[in-house]
Amino acid sequence: MNGIMETGTTTLAPARAHARHDASDADCDAFIRDIYDQYGPLLVRYATRLLDGDWHKAEDILQETATRAWKHARFLGTRADHIRPWLYTVARNLVIDHHRARQVRPVELMAVEELNASWDSTEATLTSHVVLRALRELNEQHRTVISLMYYLECSVAQAAKHLGIPPGTVKSRAFYAVRALRKALERQDVLGE
Repeated sequence: MNGIMETGTTTLAPARAHARHDASDADCDAFIRDIYDQYGPLLVRYATRLLDGDWHKAEDILQETATRAWKHARFLGTRADHIRPWLYTVARNLVIDHHRARQVRPVELMAVEELNASWDSTEATLTSHVVLRALRELNEQHRTVISLMYYLECSVAQAAKHLGIPPGTVKSRAFYAVRALRKALERQDVLGE
């Protein structure tokens, strides 16, 4: 076995994955690739179900699960029948953590729901007009990233792919775009403090 976990026809990992000096980058890449190939679609489907259809978050759960599997490979043993239940348990626990984290912010959510319920069509139209006017004050990069991420609800990865830039750049542009939009709204005395 040579410290390698095997499942049927696929090799899964160096059994001593926890110690970086014992495993090469190639072993790490192969282990993560095997996790994704063998269990990725199943884990994403499972997490998506637990997350009420949020497959973007389910993909994040898969990434974190694969990372934890790599860190704990030597504890998983050399038999594949230990890996699958462990992966599902980790994914389930990560989903539970996600739900708990969302429950920490119920006041924000309640405020948004109350705000939405109180708006009538006239107020919504006026708000749209004010926001559009503020958006016109922003540069093209800021308008584009706000449009992609907040209007079209693209993820950071989707916006990065659409714009042809790294995800970190998308995050940075979004941060500065929202800040610039806030200043533009303050100049219009909409957010008067």
